[in-house]
Amino acid sequence: MILSSSQIRALRQRNDEELRKGNFAKHGYPANTIQDLLQTIEALKSEKKKWKKVAQERGELLGRLTGMLEEYNKLK
Repeated sequence: MILSSSQIRALRQRNDEELRKGNFAKHGYPANTIQDLLQTIEALKSEKKKWKKVAQERGELLGRLTGMLEEYNKLK
């Protein structure tokens, strides 16, 4: 099941409300588990951004290397 950003936001809001209730929260509601899952989602998002940036930098470097090799081959 894939959740949209608005669904994740709503889940986070409901979970935060349950966590604020403390001892008065619904019995059996897995607030801490949901909180851990939401933190995992945020960590995955940041990792995805990091790897996307690494891939872009790699592409730029490969482009520059290709250009340098073409220039080198022209001089030969």
